Amino acid sequence: MSIFKTFSPTDQTAVLSTEVTTGLWSPDETGSLTSAFTSSIQKDISGEFYYDVYNLNPTVASNDAEVQFSVAYGHVNGGGSPTLATLPTSTLPTQVIYSQYRNILLTSGSKFKFDNVESNDIYVINVNRARFKQALDPGNWQLGLSGSNGVRTFIDDYGSPTTISGNVIASNVYNVRSGSITGTSSSFGDSTIYGTAFPDYGVIILYPAAISQSVGFSGSNGVGNLNAVTNMAAVVPFAPYTGSAASTYQYQHEALVRSISGSMRQGTSFTARSVEKIASKNYQILLGYNEYNYTNNPSYYTTTTNGKEILPVFKNNPLTYITTIGLYTAENELVAVAKLSRPLQKSKDKSALIRVRLDY
Repeated sequence: MSIFKTFSPTDQTAVLSTEVTTGLWSPDETGSLTSAFTSSIQKDISGEFYYDVYNLNPTVASNDAEVQFSVAYGHVNGGGSPTLATLPTSTLPTQVIYSQYRNILLTSGSKFKFDNVESNDIYVINVNRARFKQALDPGNWQLGLSGSNGVRTFIDDYGSPTTISGNVIASNVYNVRSGSITGTSSSFGDSTIYGTAFPDYGVIILYPAAISQSVGFSGSNGVGNLNAVTNMAAVVPFAPYTGSAASTYQYQHEALVRSISGSMRQGTSFTARSVEKIASKNYQILLGYNEYNYTNNPSYYTTTTNGKEILPVFKNNPLTYITTIGLYTAENELVAVAKLSRPLQKSKDKSALIRVRLDY
């Protein structure tokens, strides 16, 4: 007798999927990130391309600090990077970043557009993949940025979205607007588009020209409260690339970290949640009187001169205890295991009906 039972259509039924949301950040999936730190080790290895941002100082709390998100700056022509003429070994990291994200997020050959205006440069916030699970919960994140105009907060327009330019690949895409998640859908600070959010990718693309004007960043002068950040250059511009880089900064995306950290020090956290759709299916397993009364468990058998035989006590009155149900594909590949809360006795005198719910 086969140890497998094939489910008929009446043995299974789908359950409406549910959405589960949790806080995005470490530790313990909190919804608000209140501090931001970078690692000098990571900067030395890949800092010209991006900075990883930690919830704790990795130098002080090396075992507990975890990467929350990364920031980067991209320019379609490599602006903000040393040119090959000035540095023959230049890797043009900003051009690499722009190309990487437009290959992932846009149709072939497109540039990033904000309110239908093409932009040659972008700022990128890329949430760590392990943090956002299935997606960044649209309508439930808020980013604070600090500059000479004070702290400004930005959200997406989920709930009242405007038209997204047709060059994006993903369907779940929203504009980045000024505003607060505590407000209503009509309480955006202004009509300007400050970027594009791609929740399924955990990516927020910011439009440097609009962001720098709103927050009050400067390309050549000090940037107010951002200068309070330690262990960085005294002056860091956070502005669209203008064709020449100030000598007092290292990387454009370094200033984005300063801006985020500056807003946190003034009480504005980076608030966000992850969302995960859980689909469920119920399976009904009927074990008839003459099914599953025997087992391959060694305790069921004894060794005799004739080989392995069922213990005499079980020959005429077989008895088993069911503890586990395995769900297999048509190719007999195990895909899920269900454990019973306690062993279920099965014999020829008893049938059994077991219901298994599979969430995926």
